[in-house]
Amino acid sequence: MISVTDKAITEIKRIQAKDAMATASALRVKVVGGGCSGMSYKLGFDDQPAAVTDKVFEKDGVKIICDSKSFLYLSGTELDFSDGLNGTGFVFNNPNAKRTCGCGSSFSA
Repeated sequence: MISVTDKAITEIKRIQAKDAMATASALRVKVVGGGCSGMSYKLGFDDQPAAVTDKVFEKDGVKIICDSKSFLYLSGTELDFSDGLNGTGFVFNNPNAKRTCGCGSSFSA
């Protein structure tokens, strides 16, 4: 499962309210190759699951979609949102990450 904090839900809904294309969409969370630690997180809006193997999670009316390959690296992850002094953005608290880069946007498993 991928859990989502209340702060992240609020931010996702705020983005959806500002962007008409994202209003009826789910947030797709995935892992792609790249970044200084080997793998990076990628977020985007998607109309629906692309495959039968996609995992779909829902909280407070917000749907989260994750492909099965990415889910291997993201299982148990908490998606949060930070608006503190160290920067603003989504934060992945990933228990599967063995090493992360300094900014937290890439990791290795």
